Amino acid sequence: MGQTKTAFGLMSGTSMDGIDVALLRTDGDQLLERGPGMGFAYDAGFRRRLQAALETAKAISRRDERPGDLVAVERELTWRHADAVRSFLQENRLLPSDVDVIGFHGQTVLHRPDQALTVQLGDGALLARETGVSVVFDMRANDMVHGGQGAPLIPVYHAALARNLPPQCAFPVVFVNIGGISNLTYVDAGGQIVAFDSGPGNTLIDQWVEAHAGIPFDQGGMIASEGRVLSGLVARYLANPFFTGSKRRSLDRNDFTLPADAEATLEDGARTLAHVTAAAILKSAGHLPARPKTFVVCGGGRLNRVIMGDLAELAAAEGATVMGAEAAGLNGDSMEAEAWAYLAVRSLEGLPLTFPGTTGVRAPVSGGVLAVPA
Repeated sequence: MGQTKTAFGLMSGTSMDGIDVALLRTDGDQLLERGPGMGFAYDAGFRRRLQAALETAKAISRRDERPGDLVAVERELTWRHADAVRSFLQENRLLPSDVDVIGFHGQTVLHRPDQALTVQLGDGALLARETGVSVVFDMRANDMVHGGQGAPLIPVYHAALARNLPPQCAFPVVFVNIGGISNLTYVDAGGQIVAFDSGPGNTLIDQWVEAHAGIPFDQGGMIASEGRVLSGLVARYLANPFFTGSKRRSLDRNDFTLPADAEATLEDGARTLAHVTAAAILKSAGHLPARPKTFVVCGGGRLNRVIMGDLAELAAAEGATVMGAEAAGLNGDSMEAEAWAYLAVRSLEGLPLTFPGTTGVRAPVSGGVLAVPA
């Protein structure tokens, strides 16, 4: 067993809405002490730059390529992460010397598992210099080198959390993370882990309301609550080969596209896409080793009451219960950031980050690149 370390995790997800920071004390294995978390929102101008970066990144064919203005975007993204770390330290009356390592996810701008290509913007060496703390970054690439999909990486942390869930969480438990893309982590009573992406999360809803109402997301599902489910549209999404294929694969946010403008009103589109998010979770859960008894939901999607209502109804029909992360004693906002802290410590200890049952990697492998302050 390794030494207990104080780690920060930094997460900027596919929703591109900001940076989550969380503190964790852990040995990277059994010991977990969850500390505070904070969120730092991106301004609209920087979000637009990140959205434009997704288009620019389509030209990348090697992980180290940074065409167009991606060098400048990467630098600014890293500075913003450094500012978030400084604010978090100040808020929690900590010094850089109190922190052993930072787990730095960066911003995914390209993820093509079939080509073993994944690109996260974020300069780990610059972040280490700016913060004065060692940084572990680029944690997906080694998995791909060994035949994995490069995602999801969070499941090993979900498995650690599952050891301390309250008694009302009956096994098998599935952790559902509804970010831009949704993913599932199945943990049974014996600790077996199976994980994969389950389908679109918030990304389609976000894009739909941005295109039709000029707002970045449907807060609480307010717009969706005014609409109706268009069953033909739902059926079309659920007929996607992603759901029926025998092999689970990780998703890029471009794998599912928006309905045509004429196919739905603002409200009906938001309502239908919320239902697609919930239905995709249940449809993908059909590929798990056994039927889940409990779904623990984290990520921004848990705050959309329409998604949660649909998910609860669909799960109940299969004899399962649905609860938000907080009802299970967890922090649904900072869980991914906590996971990145946990993964950073595992990386330092040389422990596996991914497993055949989570990413399809040939054998359990560690990963990550260490940058130390100059």
